[in-house]
Amino acid sequence: MIELIQTITVYALPVLFGITLHEAAHGYVARHFGDPTAWQAGRISLNPIRHVDPVGTIAVPLFLLFSSKLLGGAGVLFGWAKPVPVDWGKLRNPKRDMLWVALAGPASNLLMAVLWAISVSVMFRMGVSNQDFWFRMGIAGIQINLVLMALNMLPLPPLDGGRIVFSLLPHHLAARYARIEPYGLLILILLMFTGVLWVFLQPLLAFGYLIVKWFL
Repeated sequence: MIELIQTITVYALPVLFGITLHEAAHGYVARHFGDPTAWQAGRISLNPIRHVDPVGTIAVPLFLLFSSKLLGGAGVLFGWAKPVPVDWGKLRNPKRDMLWVALAGPASNLLMAVLWAISVSVMFRMGVSNQDFWFRMGIAGIQINLVLMALNMLPLPPLDGGRIVFSLLPHHLAARYARIEPYGLLILILLMFTGVLWVFLQPLLAFGYLIVKWFL
C-alpha cells in the first residue's frame, strides 16, 4: 500500500498537467484561428481545476495504476480532461484550421515530454539518484506525455488524429469518414482490451522517444 501511495504521488502532477495542458492548447489554437468559445468559457487556462474530469483525470488513471500494481505489471497510464469547447463553424477556414486545432493537443504533450526529459538530464548531471522522487517524476512525465501524444494521434474520430485525417481528406471522403465518430470510443475500448491498441501505438511512441532522446 505504501508503494502504491508513493507511485500515485510520483504520477499525480505529470498526469494532471499532461491532460489539462493538452486541452488548453486546443483552446488557445482555436482562438488563434477565430473561435473564442474556449476563451469565453475560461478554458484557456493553466489552472487544472478548470479542466479536471472526475472520471477521466482521476478515476481512470487511479484504476489503471491500481490494476497494474495488483497484476504485477508495469502498466501504462492515460486519461482525459473535460474536452475544450470548439465551435468549428467559427474558425476562419473550418476544415483547414481543424488540423491545427487538433494537432495542438498532441504537440503540447510532446513538448512537455521534452521538458520533462530536460529536467531528468539536468538532475542526472547533478548526480541525483534515479530513485529520487523528482527524478522518478521526470521519468513518469516523459512516459505519460508520450502515451497521451500517441493515443491522441490515432486516426480514429473523435481523437485528435481522427480530426487531422478528416481535415486532410477531400470533402466527400471526409463526410464518410466522419460517420465513424459515434463508434470511435467503442472501437478504442475494443482495441485496448484485445491488446491491439499497443500495436498501433508502438510506431508513434517510438517516434516520440526518438525526439526525447535528443534531450537526455
